[in-house]
Order: sequence, then C-alpha cells, then structure tokens
Amino acid sequence: MKNNGLSWKIGGEAGYGIMTTGLIFAKICSRAGLHVFDHTEYPSLVRGGHNTYQVRADADEVFSIFRSVDLLIALNKETIDKHVEELTSGGGIIYDEEKIPLSKDDVGRKDVTLYPVPLNKLAEESGGRKIMINSVALGSSVALTNFNFEMLSDVIQDVFKRKTKETIQYNIRAARLGYDYIKRTRKDRENMIVLKLPKIDRKRMLLTGNEAVSLGAIKAGCKFFAAYPMTPASSILHFMAAQERKFDIVVKHTEDEIAAITMVIGASFAGARAMTATSGGGFSLMCEALGLAAMTETPFVVVLCQRPGPSTGLPTRTEQGDLKFVLNASQGDFPRFVIAPGDVEECFYKTIEAFNLAEKYQCPVITILDKYLSRSHKTTEKFMNRVEIDRGLLLSDEALAKIQKFQRYEFTETGISPRTIPSQKGGIFTATGNEHDETGYISEDKTVRIKMMDKRFKKFELAEKEILEPKLFGSKDAEVTIISWGSTKGPIKEGIKLLDRDGIKANFLQIIYVSPFPTNKVSKIIESSKKTVIVENNKTAQMAGLIREKTGEEIEHKILKYDGRQFYPTEIYQLVKEVL
Repeated sequence: MKNNGLSWKIGGEAGYGIMTTGLIFAKICSRAGLHVFDHTEYPSLVRGGHNTYQVRADADEVFSIFRSVDLLIALNKETIDKHVEELTSGGGIIYDEEKIPLSKDDVGRKDVTLYPVPLNKLAEESGGRKIMINSVALGSSVALTNFNFEMLSDVIQDVFKRKTKETIQYNIRAARLGYDYIKRTRKDRENMIVLKLPKIDRKRMLLTGNEAVSLGAIKAGCKFFAAYPMTPASSILHFMAAQERKFDIVVKHTEDEIAAITMVIGASFAGARAMTATSGGGFSLMCEALGLAAMTETPFVVVLCQRPGPSTGLPTRTEQGDLKFVLNASQGDFPRFVIAPGDVEECFYKTIEAFNLAEKYQCPVITILDKYLSRSHKTTEKFMNRVEIDRGLLLSDEALAKIQKFQRYEFTETGISPRTIPSQKGGIFTATGNEHDETGYISEDKTVRIKMMDKRFKKFELAEKEILEPKLFGSKDAEVTIISWGSTKGPIKEGIKLLDRDGIKANFLQIIYVSPFPTNKVSKIIESSKKTVIVENNKTAQMAGLIREKTGEEIEHKILKYDGRQFYPTEIYQLVKEVL
C-alpha cells in the first residue's frame, strides 16, 4: 500500500448491507479528494451467498480495481477464508473476535495486522439491530484511515435520506461506536492504515457506467424509455424512472423485452427520442423488432449490458460474449451502429452521440457495455453542459410545405431520406416491415429491392468518413500494441503503467466504434506494430475475429478470460511480459 492509496474490501452474506456500506466508503473517499474505482461481486441469489464490495482510492487517477487488498472487512469467517491471500503485506483485517476467534496462525499470514472489533456487541449498544454491524465496521474503517467522522456522518445521511430519522441516527451511532473503539484501542500509529489525503481543488462525480448512460440519454433529449428489468441493465430503468417527472420523460416498465422494443420503435416513429436497455437474454427477444426498425428506417437506441451466457449463464457476473451477436442480430442484411464505450465518461458522451447517429442516419444504434462497466463506480470530472443535438433530416412543417411530393424513402446520394412524424400535413407515408418503394408501398420488384438495399447501406459510406478513428494510447514506437474494446480499457491502462515501471513500452488501441468498423486505421496500426496482443473477456476472441474479417490481419497473441470475472491489471501485465 502506498501512503496515498488504499484498496478496501468488505465481504459477508447478503442481507447485511454490504453494497450500501461499500458505496458509503467509496463516497467518503471521493469527497476527501481521492480518485475512486469500485466493484461489486455477488451470486445470483435472492438472499445469502458470498457478497463483496471493493473500493480502490488513490491521489492519482485510477481506472480499475486490483486483486490486492490493504484492508479487509470480514463480516463472517468465509470472507477471511476466501480473501486472506489477497491481502498485501502490512494489510489488515477488521472482524468480530467474539464471532470469529482468530490468530495469525489461523489466518496463515504473519505479515497482516488483526483488528478485532466487537461488531455485534457495539451494534446492539447503538440501539439498532445486529444487522448494523456493517455500520460499526464502517466506522472502524474510517478510524483506521485519515478521514474525520463528520464526513462519514454526512455521507450516511445522504445515502439514507429516504429512511426514517430514527434509522439514520441508529446507523450514525453504530458507526460512531466502531470509530471510537478503534481510536481508543489503537493509539499506536504504526499499526494504523493511514491515507495521505490531497488538497481538494474541485469536486468530482462518482458514477457507474449505467448512471452515466442514463445521464447521457437525458442530456440527449430522450423522452421515452421502456425496459424490462434484467441484470446488469436494471439500474438504467431505475435511474430513468426516478428522473421521469423532473425531465418530462415517459418511462415504462414493460411486461417483457418484446413490448419494450416495440414501444420504443413506436415512440421514435411518433417523433420522440427513445431508448431501451437490456442484457443478452432480453436482446435475443428484441431481434425481430430490431429488423422492423431497420426496414422502416426508424431511429432508436438500445443499450446492451453484457453478462455471461448462453441462456441464463452467470446472471450477476461479467463477460464480453455478445459482440458478434449484436453485429448480426435479426435476419437479413442492414446497417446498424455499434458503439463500445470503455469508461464512465465515454458512457455519457457516446450515449449522446448514439441518439445523434440514430436520427441522422435513421438506423438502430446499439451501445454495448458489460457488468463490470455497467455497475462499477468511478470518479470523473463534471460533464460539459453544452451538447450538440442533431436530429438529421426530420422535416419541419415549413420545410415539408416546400416539397411537391413527399417520399419517405426517397433515393438520395447519401441514402438518407427526409423524415416526418405523424400529424404533419403532407408528410403521410406507409411504414411496413416488407420491402417497399420510395413511398413506402410494398414492392417485390427486383430492381426496387436492389436499389433499396443499396440505399440503406449507402449511409455507411458517409458514416465511415465522419466517425472518429479509434484511440491509440501510449508511445508509437512501443514494443507491443495491446488491442481491445469496452471495459477492458481500465485494466489495460493500469497494466501499461506496470509494464512502464519495468521499462517496457506498450501502447493500447481502443476500438470504440465497432460498426461501421474503422478498417483502414486498424490495419495501419497493426502493420506498424512490432507485436500485437488482443485482450478480451470472452472465449473465442470475437474482436480478433472481426479484425481478421475486416482487415485480413491476424492478431499474433490472445489474452482471453471467460470465468465471469473482469481482468485485473496484474494479469495483463504478467501475460504481456510472457508474450515478450
């Protein structure tokens, strides 16, 4: 552990406030001026099972959690058994010695410090229930660092603001007892885990990827959102519902995913910016309607938060196994945009861009995340206020009046046709899932079919010129180029830092726009690289296969992980070193 950084983890059985406690600690670190990244792990159970919440805080910007832990809060013995090997030398464990009799011999680590705290006893003393052992442990954690108790008290009040005053006071009292116990029994600072806090020059936001997507949608002018809850996308529905009245958004919790996507297509057809969100299983149900939006050239945005499949798979874990599915979903050939943001900031800005692309090119736009990005918090600077909104060729009544004969699917040089919404005089047209002519009437004429297919795909000729090229982080004369997409961005950036300490130069090619694919740029970078490595959270190296399909280039080395867990920076560091 550095003197300005800390990796903190709490573990225990579900039902003991693990997630709330972790969030409170993350917020404390953020308000103290530290950069924060956190991550939760929990099984797909209604109650019980082993749950953890890990927070990494540092004076320097952080992009991922590490496997190592400096301070472990063990609410049960299972947490110690599962995570003791993750503790750094000099790290510590907070635990209830009455519930878990423990010695260093029992732990098997002579280099860790034990911090016994009577969690259950202090929880009862607070006047609350035993379940408040999490608040006692939280107070103990704050006492072991350089945070003041007032900050903890303020965060508890913010997080529990919808609870009763009595509940808030019980939690604050329990936290205070834990805080005072450590201060009273641990007066020697040699055994303390003390953070050196930076001077706060500005406040940062602490957001998950899903929250950033939701904010981006609201900023983009989304006025209709429909979804059926499915982990890890559910929190987008919860967030949008909470903001429904404030921003005049219609939010629908539908009976299933088919209803969600068809409602969204209908809302967009009527002129509203519309979005849905789901996971792989829900997206499977949406595929037929996705084709309807493509044929009618109705713009909308769908957010796909990946989790391991097939079928129910690992509902609460993370993976990047849906890339090829998204690129080929629904029958037939049609253009669709696929955007893969890699961090919280990109989740916000790329969601706004998704709405603009959808309406400008009159195509479905799919933003693809995964559980690690969707549900992990990261500190980020405040987003800009000014956002450009591009509604494309959506005709005003004045512009429509100047058109002699409106043809919704008119053949144009760009493939993009003028668009109207219901109720506009002179803008009436037929919309059908069948192939059609320029007016929208069904046609099976082979010449019309060819021209319509070419028209729809012609949009990508323009899009390929306007879409930003992929980002290349790091030195151009690097010994190795790491290629990846999505949430692996954070672990890779941290891994490159570790490689740099060993004198190894590495750079990182992040592919954000997957469709249309940036063929020329990717080809040039691969051709100029000394060695290439692809990092993916899936079994079959789906991005590597796409790169081969689009460029003919074969990535030399593949680092793949598909156990339902995210990459750690140390894994990337070690495996890249093996490649070299």
